[in-house]
Amino acid sequence: MAKKEDAEAKEATSGFGATAFLQETKDELDKVVWPTRQQLISESVAVILMVILSATLIYLVDNFFAWGAKQVFG
Repeated sequence: MAKKEDAEAKEATSGFGATAFLQETKDELDKVVWPTRQQLISESVAVILMVILSATLIYLVDNFFAWGAKQVFG
């Protein structure tokens, strides 16, 4: 809670400054835990496979309903 109060006090006194903004942005980016190359590849493959699976399922359901509509309405 003290950090938040310190940040609010600092912000109230200093106003907006481009250099302060860039420094705070750099500080926040330093806190990010970036994935390893192996994690990035495996998670990307998982996403691509799930997209393909979802698209295939939607395609099959759509064709089924189109076939059903054709049978009912001629």
